[in-house]
Formats: sequence, C-alpha cells, structure tokens
Amino acid sequence: MKKELLLLVSTFFFLSMTAITGVYAVEENKKVEIISEDIEDVTGDEKKDKISLKGTRMDDSFYKDIFVEINTDEKEHKIDLEEGIRPSLNFNDFNQDGVKEIFISTETGGSGGVSNYYLYTAKDNNIVNLKVPDPLVIQSQFLDGYKAKITIENNHKSYKFNLKNRSQDYENTGLYYQGKLNEPTELMIQSYTSLEPKKLRGKKLGLIGTQTISGAYNADVIGRVESTWELKNG
Repeated sequence: MKKELLLLVSTFFFLSMTAITGVYAVEENKKVEIISEDIEDVTGDEKKDKISLKGTRMDDSFYKDIFVEINTDEKEHKIDLEEGIRPSLNFNDFNQDGVKEIFISTETGGSGGVSNYYLYTAKDNNIVNLKVPDPLVIQSQFLDGYKAKITIENNHKSYKFNLKNRSQDYENTGLYYQGKLNEPTELMIQSYTSLEPKKLRGKKLGLIGTQTISGAYNADVIGRVESTWELKNG
C-alpha cells in the first residue's frame, strides 16, 4: 500500500512539474518586438533621435516587459514600464523648454478602464521622469434616501447626487433596505481612465485627466470628474 501511494505521489509530482516546465518554455519562446518607432529630436541638439517602444507580446494587445529605447548620437537610453495593453507614445513640449517630452500611455486591462501614464524628458541626453500629476483625491459616501456625496480634496468642493432612479437596483444588491443604507459604503473612485495632451490658454500644452465615479459596481457609472493640469517650474 505504501509503495502504491509513493508511486501515485511521485507520478503526480512529475506530471505537475512537467506541466509547469511547459508553461515556462512557452513564455521563454516569446521574443521582444517593436511596438512602434518614431524619429524625433528629444535631446534638443537639433538632431533626430530614434525612439522605439518595445515589449514582449503575450496576446493580440497585451505586453509584458515594456520599455522605451532612445538612440541618440551620444548614447542609448532605456526606460522600463509596467505591463499593459496597447502601449503608445506621444511627443509634445509640455514644459515650454523648446524640447519635446515623451508621453507614454498603457491600458491596465482592468474592469475600471484605468490606464498608466508616464512623462519623461531626454533633454541634453539626460533622462528625467517629470511624472504625471496624481489623480484627484476624492472622498465619497452613499447617503440614506438613495443619495451620494463626493468631496474633492484638491479644491475642497462637494457635490451631491440623487440616485433614486437606481433605488430598485440598490435594494436588490443589498446596498439599501427601504431607503436606508445597510452599512456605511463609499463610491468607487477610479484613477485616470484617460489623461490626454490638450492645448490650454494661449499655445501652452497641458493634460486633461478624467476619473470615473461608480456606485455599487464598475458599470454603475454615476459621473466623471475632469481635471486640467499645466506643468510650471517643475
């Protein structure tokens, strides 16, 4: 009996290890590929540089090990990024220094439709992360009577929502009972669902950020908050 049990365990372990080894072999066979290539002067020396966006494709649109490769006359730079879906590059002068910066966006693929964003400068052949602005800090809560309230901490403004048209849905999900909250519950405040370059007053370029506010679940969209950002003095 002991011999049979030992044989069964050994066989299971061997098969499991074979399966795991097979998975790693498939991933190792995937190669880094060029997602996009651009020719831009990002150093400010009036010479064109080659900027390549690369990554390891895992399926039609999802990439791991994403990075930006910048080839100049002097050196080669590499900027590592998080994994994601449909990564893309954009070149604009956000800080009005006469040199285009590198703006990068990558969708996370989550149910909330959130994306990651990056902003780098390669001026004078030095890579500096200028960092995109953090999303707005928004406090939120459901209120009795199928209502909700948000407070944007960045400007200390508050807004209330009447959600009575969703009362039946909220009763069914157990969020409310006869108009009373079953327990204190916050709304779902997403990070940036979009952060896009946009011309501001005059010829200055800035960023427009959009954050989605949802109620009981991601698809229960209550509203969106839009913020305008301008880069000044770093």
